[in-house]
Amino acid sequence: MITVLRLGHRHYRDQRLTTHVALTARALGAEKVILSGEKDDKILESVSDIASRWGGKFDIDYEKNYKKVIDNFKGKKVHLTMYGMPVQDKISEIRKEKDTDLLVIVGSEKVPGDIYHAVDYNISVANQPHSEVAALAIFLHEYFMGKELSKDFSGAKITLKPSERGKDFVSK
Repeated sequence: MITVLRLGHRHYRDQRLTTHVALTARALGAEKVILSGEKDDKILESVSDIASRWGGKFDIDYEKNYKKVIDNFKGKKVHLTMYGMPVQDKISEIRKEKDTDLLVIVGSEKVPGDIYHAVDYNISVANQPHSEVAALAIFLHEYFMGKELSKDFSGAKITLKPSERGKDFVSK
């Protein structure tokens, strides 16, 4: 199971980006997001609603104390950062951990220094400034070797039929 920990959410500034982190996590194979920082019921409700309508196994929760999440997590911890080791050099090693749960940590505001020492891997998706949404998407894509793009979202009430032009929704 892959859980994404969103560090330091700020209600006034990060609402849209945190929502995109959660939706990207869900769409590309993570089963849970934990929001830390400021509690934002709107995001929790919105993402839960999307997950219930679009299907698949997915949860979103809030925990103010990110240290508690990291300390209590049983499994490997991966921090996505521009300062880490290149994803292309470490993804095979991380993928070998398939029998263990992964906690993937993405920041918003400046990431506290203790995070870098509390994880098993500090992974970069380019040693350049970039979006945490992009980093998460690329990491999950590399981790699942592209298979997440064909993921089945069981229990969906809404699906999309691929269409070259327009939106073709299928309600169930």
